[in-house]
Amino acid sequence: MKNKKVTSMFLSCALGFCVLFGYGSTSSAAETQQNTSTEEDNQDDSEASESTAQDDQEAAEQLLTDLKGTYQELWPVILADEYNQLWLDDSAAIVGDDNAEAAVEKMSSMVTGTVTGEEAVETYKDGNMAYDCDFLQDVDQFTFDGTTISGSDKDGKELFKHTYHYEGMEETRGLYIYESDDADSGEFTYFCIAPDTMDTTWHIEFRYGSDLDALGQYDAGDYAYWLAAGISTDYTQEDIENCIQLFCTENLSEAE
Repeated sequence: MKNKKVTSMFLSCALGFCVLFGYGSTSSAAETQQNTSTEEDNQDDSEASESTAQDDQEAAEQLLTDLKGTYQELWPVILADEYNQLWLDDSAAIVGDDNAEAAVEKMSSMVTGTVTGEEAVETYKDGNMAYDCDFLQDVDQFTFDGTTISGSDKDGKELFKHTYHYEGMEETRGLYIYESDDADSGEFTYFCIAPDTMDTTWHIEFRYGSDLDALGQYDAGDYAYWLAAGISTDYTQEDIENCIQLFCTENLSEAE
C-alpha cells in the first residue's frame, strides 16, 4: 500500500511536472512564436515606413520641380467682378439657381478673412470663422525654382531667397515640409506646401513661418486661420475657369 501510495504520488508529481513542463514549453513556444511574429510585424512595419518615407521624399522633390514659376495671390484674381458669372453658373449647376448667389457669397466670405493668429482665435471664438489666404510678410509674389524659393514685394524688391530641403510631412493636412538651408531665415525658415500644382488644381496652397509646431495648428497659435493660396502669374482663362469649377464642386457637392 505504501509503495502503491508512493508510486501514485510519484506518478501524480511526475504528471504534474509534465503538465507544468508542458505548459512551460507551450508558453515558451507561444512566446517565441509571438516574439517572432512581433519581430516580423515590426520589421514589416519598419520596411513599410521606410518605403513610405522614401516615397514622400521623392514626391516632395518632384513637387518643387512641378511648382517652378512665379505666383501671386489667388483670391484677388478669381474673385474679380469679371468672373462673378462663372461662380454663379458653376454654383447653380450644383445647388440650383435660387441658392447660387448665397452659396457664392458664403464661399467668398470663408476665404477672405482679414485677421490671423491670436487675434483670429479671439475673433472667431463664437463661430463664423474665415481664413486669411493672403501672402504675409509683405510678399507680393513667390518664385519657385527647383530647391530655391524667393519672394518679392509689390515694388519688385527681393525680400528673401533661400534653398530648401525636404524635412518631413505635416500631419494635419498632409503638407510637405521644407526647411531653409540658411541658419537665419526668419519667417521664411519653413514652408509647408500642399501637393497642388497649376497642372492638377490650377492653384497652390501653402504656409510658411519660423515655428514649425505653430504651423501645424490651424485654429490656434501664431498662424491660426491662415493658409496662403496662389496662382501662377502666367495663368490662362482656362486656369481660372477650372479653378472656380473645382472650388465650387469641392465645397458645394455635399449641399445637393
